[in-house]
Amino acid sequence: MEDAIKAKLDLRHDAAASEATGQGKGRLLEKIDSPADLHGLSPEDLKQLAVEIREFILQVVSQKGGHFASSLGTVELTLALYHLYDPPTDKVVWDVGHQAYVHKILTGRREAMWTIRQYQGISGFLRRAESDYDIFGAGHASTGISAALGFATARDLLKQEHHVVAVLGDGALTGGLAYEALNNAGHSGRNLLVVLNDNAMSISPNVGAISHYLTSLTSHPYYKKMKAEVQALLKRAPSMVGEPASLLAHMMGTGIKSTLVPGALFQALGFSYYGPIDGHDLDELVSVIRNLKGVQGPILLHVLTHKGKGYAYAESDPDGYHGMTPFDIATGVKKPARPAPPSYTQVFGDTMIALAKQHPKVVVITAAMLGGTGLETFQKELPERCFDVGIAEGHGITFAGGLAAEGMRPVAAIYSTFLQRAFDHTIHDVCLQNLPVVFCMDRGGLAGADGPTHHGAFDLSYMRLVPNMVLAAPKDGNEFRDLLLTGVLHTQSPFAVRYPRDTVPSDYDAGRPMRRVPVGVWEELAQGDGLVFVACGTMVEECRRAAALLAESGIRAGLVNGRWVKPVDAEMIRALAARYPLVVTVEENVLAGGFGDAVYESVRAQGLMLPGLRHIGMPDRFVEHGSRAELLEEVGLSAPRIAAAARAWHASVVQRGNS
Repeated sequence: MEDAIKAKLDLRHDAAASEATGQGKGRLLEKIDSPADLHGLSPEDLKQLAVEIREFILQVVSQKGGHFASSLGTVELTLALYHLYDPPTDKVVWDVGHQAYVHKILTGRREAMWTIRQYQGISGFLRRAESDYDIFGAGHASTGISAALGFATARDLLKQEHHVVAVLGDGALTGGLAYEALNNAGHSGRNLLVVLNDNAMSISPNVGAISHYLTSLTSHPYYKKMKAEVQALLKRAPSMVGEPASLLAHMMGTGIKSTLVPGALFQALGFSYYGPIDGHDLDELVSVIRNLKGVQGPILLHVLTHKGKGYAYAESDPDGYHGMTPFDIATGVKKPARPAPPSYTQVFGDTMIALAKQHPKVVVITAAMLGGTGLETFQKELPERCFDVGIAEGHGITFAGGLAAEGMRPVAAIYSTFLQRAFDHTIHDVCLQNLPVVFCMDRGGLAGADGPTHHGAFDLSYMRLVPNMVLAAPKDGNEFRDLLLTGVLHTQSPFAVRYPRDTVPSDYDAGRPMRRVPVGVWEELAQGDGLVFVACGTMVEECRRAAALLAESGIRAGLVNGRWVKPVDAEMIRALAARYPLVVTVEENVLAGGFGDAVYESVRAQGLMLPGLRHIGMPDRFVEHGSRAELLEEVGLSAPRIAAAARAWHASVVQRGNS
């Protein structure tokens, strides 16, 4: 195993580098249980540890899967920070958990890494409940500076003396929240270090003016001259012991600013700007960060890293190696899975290409997730009609509103959990104006190993409550294509469709012509006797299996595909209330305000008598990570759990009827 790893790790092992990394000294990683264990290490020890950490991450992720390339890029940066700071007394806030695997390894969770993202194992992101070193949760991007300013402000109010550091990465500066925080933090004047881990990537490559702005820092003709001057200055550091660290840092900053590159943006926001420096050069990182510890006020250190650093396949394809299922180290190829139908995400991407080629006003929008939302092929075939707005979901939705107001048919493909960040834009900029924007919410329901920050547990509730919104959930891949056609071409109001991180059922037929689905009309799939399931989306298939289990015990359950969550089919609800003493709604969403509540509201509005109305959905808590099947079983949404609940309710109804 280790030979295969080393064959693919680009560790620059020439004779000098091998000696510098401490080959043959024995493994250091097993001796590191907390950041305090790094404080006495020599530069050579730190370099050896960097090699060992990369090998360890590669071993774990190749067998267990996980977010990969981002953490490979932060090895030296994390080592330098924890060599110089003293967490958790010093507060290090990680923005985006993708880049924090090294942090987990160095904070007492080395062996627990073998359980990462596994059911009842440690999280792939940062969780306050998991470790005292995880001082602030990180699942979404661009939150780090805001949280760090909160820590710094609390420190000052409590008259404490510790350091506060925010580490941005994976495109956090494409999110507007980061700029709100930079503006406020710079104005505050508080002591705070923001480390910009600039790897030119979010998940997809970074886009927009900010990306070009940061790139210009390193492409400027004076950059190499500046870097040489700074390095020469750092070499003098041992002889400058008597000089205040603040003076040294000031000289570094002056040298950088003299190149006339646009670090002025951060200066204008109230930050002292330093960099860019090589984020894989431990000597440079340690020297610069040590000196910056003595500088007062808000500081931004610009660090250049390479996403996927050290593993050749990840370096050449950091997007593809961002999040991995188990793979072969020697070839970089994912381990083969059993043949399966396509995913909902793939069906979405293929369908959008077909619709866009037929209708020239169709455009698509994504928020730094071209691959994750299935739009990579669309971007290659129709680049002028595919817009990646970066990690800026709110902007993306308002942008879609502008497109729709001018007669285009915009389709915004955003994960359900990330669309939460654009709720006000959805209400104010789209629904209030009744603009025909199509919201395609991937990862609706339980998102599996990504856990509670990524489960789409709330979308049926938060989209259903907004006036003018039409909301649907397909039972399978064929209906998904039909709903996309209906939303994109036949609906003149805001239209949302949510779908899971899963494969479509096996009856999928990509060659079947798409059909318009009448809005608000449900589909009765099977008639029953005394009990009917009314399910939406993924739960239709689970209820079909639950009905088969009930049939084994002599209970004949009906099944209705409640594909429209808003508007519901009031006529069918009236008919079901007349025919069935027990109606069970089932949804992969929290019960509060969801599909079941929509059915109940219709029953009440129509003055119907339906005492046997029952609801099954996700619990009123945040659901942890695990495989989709494991989580469905845990929360009561697997076919056996649905059947068990329905069986108990049915027995109660029968008993009440007999009495």
